Amino acid sequence: MKSSGPPAGHPPRKQSAAARQRRQLALDGARGQVAKGRDFTRQALRDWGWDQTESSEDCLLVVSELLTNANLHAGGCLQLVLTLGDSLRIEVVDGSPAPPRRAPAPRRGVPGGHGLYIVERLSDRWGYEPQGHGKVVWAEIEGARLVSGEATGS
Repeated sequence: MKSSGPPAGHPPRKQSAAARQRRQLALDGARGQVAKGRDFTRQALRDWGWDQTESSEDCLLVVSELLTNANLHAGGCLQLVLTLGDSLRIEVVDGSPAPPRRAPAPRRGVPGGHGLYIVERLSDRWGYEPQGHGKVVWAEIEGARLVSGEATGS
């Protein structure tokens, strides 16, 4: 699991608890979960004024990878949750209790096995938590990156 603070010299955007926003998209049994999740995330980023940065594209890719992993390895996604605070928290809820596992050594140019490496590289933190009979796989991207478009520096 990756964990690091905000980029040096760029404190996260401060918001009061009242300014926190949460959006949920039910995906249980839906066709085209990845496309629906990307569209949902793109609209949320646009509404929150975070759609014109390089890091907003990172968010969309993280959503795609997490949803794809849920579909390939956990029987599909039940719900996508986006929470806006000092960072953007992306949560994918699935029905499998099995923890996410990175492929041992994905090969360059060969499809498959790259998803969690991409999530780790593009997010500031990621992990998973058991929930009911399944789990939540989450990733966070600091708000300062979405305002300024600054890269992770990893």
